[in-house]
Amino acid sequence: MQDKYLDFVGSGFGKWLSANLGLPQPVPLRRYRTGEPEFVGPFLVTVAPGGAMRETLAALFAEIGMPTRFHESDPEWLGVANRHGQITGRFVAPTGKDGDAFDRIGGIVVDATGIRSIDGLDTLYHVFHDGVRAIGRCGRIVVIGRPPEHCKTPEAAIAQRALEGLTRSLGKEVRRGCTAQLVYVAEGAENVAASTLRFLLSARSAYVSGQVVRVHSAAPVSVDWQKPLAGRTALVTGASRGIGAAIAHVLARDGARVLCLDVPAAQEGLNAVAQEIGGEALAYDIAAAETPTLLAQQLTTWGGIDILVHNAGITRDKTIARMTEPAWRSVLDINLAAQLRINDALLAADALHAGGAIVCVSSISGIAGNLGQTNYATSKAGVIGLVQASAPLLAERGITINAVAPGFIETQMTAAVPFAIREAGRRMNAMSQGGQPVDVAETIAWFANPASNGVTGNIVRVCGQSLLGA
Repeated sequence: MQDKYLDFVGSGFGKWLSANLGLPQPVPLRRYRTGEPEFVGPFLVTVAPGGAMRETLAALFAEIGMPTRFHESDPEWLGVANRHGQITGRFVAPTGKDGDAFDRIGGIVVDATGIRSIDGLDTLYHVFHDGVRAIGRCGRIVVIGRPPEHCKTPEAAIAQRALEGLTRSLGKEVRRGCTAQLVYVAEGAENVAASTLRFLLSARSAYVSGQVVRVHSAAPVSVDWQKPLAGRTALVTGASRGIGAAIAHVLARDGARVLCLDVPAAQEGLNAVAQEIGGEALAYDIAAAETPTLLAQQLTTWGGIDILVHNAGITRDKTIARMTEPAWRSVLDINLAAQLRINDALLAADALHAGGAIVCVSSISGIAGNLGQTNYATSKAGVIGLVQASAPLLAERGITINAVAPGFIETQMTAAVPFAIREAGRRMNAMSQGGQPVDVAETIAWFANPASNGVTGNIVRVCGQSLLGA
């Protein structure tokens, strides 16, 4: 659905009026499109003393072909960047004086893995104090730390946990379509962080902000970054329209063979999506008791799958006092129990290959709750529990499991929401606008990337850093 307010504030009069009335001024987000630049630089890069990511970052920026700048707090970056064939130079900060020349940058990356004390956080103050005003529209901020629970001293754990408050606040302060993220990289996982850093620095993460991602140690996997899913087969449930159709398109774009599944009643739309992407259509009712077994048998016959995306879901909204038991039961069964049954059946039949990926679709309602959605919020919170409980078990088979938690996404479903509630959903986030189905799909494609095999057990909100929830 078109956001007419976003179009209005993009006009000269609309921009003037909204500014004078103190109304939100959303910026059209820069999303990835084939053939267009994925990254916009240069990036200001700083490694705090003792940081472990300097070589990884230098190699990454050399690979994506982005120039960098170094801050006065980290002059060592110049030598490392030059050794990797990087074009770099000193960052010139804005001073606020008319006519002063300064660097306009595409984002800031800070390696804070070496910070082990509260005083060490001062490096972050200096870099962001000098740099945030130089970030252009739709810029990117990424801070890299160590998981607090792995730190060797209480003060180190305190300093690393403090990074969450910093990054979430930066996401709300910088605005202009910019995003801010925190990536906790475990010791020994530095060489598998590239997939996550590429995603968060790129136009693919346009509606993801204020998030914390954990990267665990894993064996590095080489991929063709233009077709990272080449040779892999994906199953997407609820694929006949909306977010499910967008997921199918993006996974196919990235090289996957996509099996599109939906209920028989959606056969027409399902066939259309499958035809558009050169995939296969599977008509199954995932709520039916026999579906997991039948599906496992068919997938095994076809050679199995590498990626399983649990997107199918329903709503039956009522306050719990007015909700019928069938409305309660059906939502929990389709949104949650069916995912568990399908996982169990496919794993038992080895229909999901070792080294594969499961991605579940939760919701911001499962994190913050929502009026009139006790059944839906319960099911989506249960999905988060499913991911967290399954991650260590699936790790034994080299399978990752993660979830996306969408906020307000522009779909047919949200188009039917009453005007006032719809506008509140659009504006109550750091981006002051709704997301697009492709934003959810891009996040799922990152999780599904074989080079993301160190990313498991994560719940990432695709909500423009909504004001609701954590």
